[in-house]
Amino acid sequence: MASVHESLYFNPMMTNGVVHANVFGIKDWVTPYKIAVLVLLNEMGRTGEGAVSLMERRRLNQLLLPLLQGPDITLSKLYKLIEESCPQLANSVQIRIKLMAEGELKDMEQFFDDLSDSFSGTEPEVHKTSVVGLFLRHMILAYSKLSFSQVFKLYTALQQYFQNGEKKTVEDADMELASREESERKMEKEELDVSISLDLFFSREEEVSCSGPLSQKQAEFFLSQQASLLKNDETKALTPASLQKELNNLLKFNPDFAEAHYLSYLNNLRVQDVFSSTHSLLHYFDRLILTGAESKSNGEEGYGRSLRYAALNLAALHCRFGHYQQAELALQEAIRIAQESNDHVCLQHCLSWLYVLGQKRSDSYVLLEHSVKKAVHFGLPYLASLGIQSLVQQRAFAGKTANKLMDALKDSDLLHWKHSLSELIDISIAQKTAIWRLYGRSTMALQQAQLLLSMNSLESVNAGVQQNNTESFAVALCHLAELHAEQGCFAAASEVLKHLKERFPPNSQHAQLWMLCDQKIQFDRAMNDGKYHLADSIVTGITALNSIEGVYRKAIVLQAQNQMSEAHKLLQKLLIHCQKIRNTEMVISVLLSVAELYWRSSSPTIALPVLLQALALSKEYRLQHLASETVLNLAFAQLILGIPEQALSLLHMAIEPILADGAVLDKGRAMFLVAKCQVASAASYEPLKKAEVLEAAIENLNEAKNYFAKVDCKEQIRDVVYFQARLYHTLGKTQERNRCAMLFRQLHQDLPFHGVPLINLL
Repeated sequence: MASVHESLYFNPMMTNGVVHANVFGIKDWVTPYKIAVLVLLNEMGRTGEGAVSLMERRRLNQLLLPLLQGPDITLSKLYKLIEESCPQLANSVQIRIKLMAEGELKDMEQFFDDLSDSFSGTEPEVHKTSVVGLFLRHMILAYSKLSFSQVFKLYTALQQYFQNGEKKTVEDADMELASREESERKMEKEELDVSISLDLFFSREEEVSCSGPLSQKQAEFFLSQQASLLKNDETKALTPASLQKELNNLLKFNPDFAEAHYLSYLNNLRVQDVFSSTHSLLHYFDRLILTGAESKSNGEEGYGRSLRYAALNLAALHCRFGHYQQAELALQEAIRIAQESNDHVCLQHCLSWLYVLGQKRSDSYVLLEHSVKKAVHFGLPYLASLGIQSLVQQRAFAGKTANKLMDALKDSDLLHWKHSLSELIDISIAQKTAIWRLYGRSTMALQQAQLLLSMNSLESVNAGVQQNNTESFAVALCHLAELHAEQGCFAAASEVLKHLKERFPPNSQHAQLWMLCDQKIQFDRAMNDGKYHLADSIVTGITALNSIEGVYRKAIVLQAQNQMSEAHKLLQKLLIHCQKIRNTEMVISVLLSVAELYWRSSSPTIALPVLLQALALSKEYRLQHLASETVLNLAFAQLILGIPEQALSLLHMAIEPILADGAVLDKGRAMFLVAKCQVASAASYEPLKKAEVLEAAIENLNEAKNYFAKVDCKEQIRDVVYFQARLYHTLGKTQERNRCAMLFRQLHQDLPFHGVPLINLL
């Protein structure tokens, strides 16, 4: 094994005419591209201050850093970049490179000899310790160490580099001329798209032909840049396939580059490739130990440190993919090694992951509280804040009051601002948004989501990257889309989803969030529109993203299609499963659907205990939205049982939170039910008072119809206009009755008819 690694360390390599040394020796080597950059620097030094304007000089200085740190690019692209900054200098650089490439080898030798003059004199053009000075010195040193045969191969590569650049420049000129002729002829859009795709093809092919092994500095810059983009703005990073191709190319020349293996691990996580990500993670820690990077910085302790953090990262990886048994085994190994080494920081991370693995247990909050106290004791604000937020999330699901949760999050925010943990500030606000939605306070949830979006839009990271492609940003946008859809603003919800798709492409790691959100909104719209076959097809997509949600919505479709026995079996299985995993929100939703099945089957008395159980749970866990929906169902059951007065008094108690924070569909159902209770209770009234009550019921029906129209719920509109026509007939208003009857007939002909008509129910 040692001999294999020695051959990798000391064998020089040459690829695509580029001469270079191993990455463990010289950190940089000379390439034709770097010679072109040296020519640019030389011309900038020779050009007087009067020849180049101040703005052009500033643009050139801004251009230099990416040119020095970035990978090699084609000559035509380099010309284009220089021309955008200073056209005059671009012409000088082009002439100088042409003379060198079309001349003799001694011209290149003379050029490198003249580079040393930049440091001479009392006021040198370049300081030795500056970024440009260090680059010049590295290039001069690397060139001086080349043998004659290597110098000749470098000059041959320079000639080839120049010829490829000239060829591309001619092609670009021809294409520009052709595009002008095409624009004069007003060609069709399809032909224009073809020319654009051809242009992209040539540019990509050229980049591949120019790409060679990166120097150590270029590789480090490339890896740090891509890692930063993966964290903050994944859309601006290379695609998973392109990035993996670049990493494989990098590892081909330096298999022991540990950081490249780790970036490969992050890249494989993007596409949920468990095998490749595990492979890359293990290789990262193997290379970290083999290269001695940890041992150099931490002495003999470095070896054990790599092992325990390798086990910890492996546990986190398995936990992410749902392999909880393997994760627990890896975590036990990490704890054992950390205890032997007395590493309290590693033990705190292990304690946090122990909570993640066992958070379904009833005593998990004890573990979490202990983790937060220990993290504060050892000065780990990041872990302490995450622990507090996990504790708040657990207490929210346990039904604690909102004011106590917000006080806890306020303490967490103090830690964030004190230690400048901007990422955790975003997570905290997204957490508040989710808590307010869980408690049915849509206005507060909307406010928090907008606060997060405005904060993220102001925070800029490196190179114009916006830190708004994190998971918290995706969660806030999904909440925003669902809140708009609930209020019938489907155009606004579509715009938010469109923005989400641009920010988080389908191959990104947070794309599942907006995919599920989009599917749920489409499902609700299809159900409102009476298109049950379309809703049934959407259920498949929802199930793939969230199995519990998919089964629940499948039962709703079966119920709407009057397949009561199949829906009941599905709901009973789902109820048992949700009670087992303590998903209280879904348990209440399932109980409401079961109750609806009972009164649809003309058994309202059987539905009452189920509804009371749902109401008790929603009150215990402070789920206002579900509690209001349960009250609506209870009032409806009382109406069916012939006690409309009690149903009406119950509605008056519950209608305020529905109108304040409820969805538009719930508002419409509430007003429709109020109107039906008013009509039922007015049966024994005197004629004059009865007419007044019926007029009030008609107004409530108009309001309900407006709510249903916002969400395009045609079935409910059909039931409302039918009821209105009956009331107008009772009041003797023939014209209004005929108008409502005509509208009912149109809707009844357009809509499918399944099972028991809703006009007799709600």
